[in-house]
Amino acid sequence: MFDYENKALNSGYKLIAGIDEAGRGPLAGPVCVAMVIMPLDKKNIIEKVNDSKKLSAKMRDKLYEEIISKAIDYQIEFIDEETIDKINILNATKLGMKNCINNIKTKPNYILIDAVKLDIDIPYEPIIKGDALSYSIACASILAKVSRDKLMVEIDKKYPNYNFKKHKGYGTKEHIENLKTFGPCKIHRKTFIKNFVDIG
Repeated sequence: MFDYENKALNSGYKLIAGIDEAGRGPLAGPVCVAMVIMPLDKKNIIEKVNDSKKLSAKMRDKLYEEIISKAIDYQIEFIDEETIDKINILNATKLGMKNCINNIKTKPNYILIDAVKLDIDIPYEPIIKGDALSYSIACASILAKVSRDKLMVEIDKKYPNYNFKKHKGYGTKEHIENLKTFGPCKIHRKTFIKNFVDIG
């Protein structure tokens, strides 16, 4: 999990950030992007950090708190469903990543990104399956996943017909059935649901 970080450190980079997203696939809600600069000395390494998809919700929540408390700096950005529909999910993800880079107070001098290529001035490396191969990206993936899940639980209170708190907007059988029964709500991605319902 530290090969990419060590390579960057050995090249003279001191502040190494990881970036990842959560929520590219759901039918509803925003995409969430997180960027985090973690201390990489042995005493500050957080055990059990891994790709957020491989962790239980309880473990993600615990690690989220640890990452927030130990991070040198972090930034979390949401790109809403209207923007996703307008510019597509890949470009919305890239926009979220650029917003993180622009808005984080501590500027990194090297960035490890999960798979996506960006047009930015800071040296970076896109890593396929980066959330399973890089500690920094894995930390970012946990921040993004937990932040988005929390938001979808809040959104569920406003739109209780869809059970967003359970499936977080992903296209589960239950979600698609509710979508067909009640029609889309404001946070559904029109470009994602057009195969399931008539959006007019």
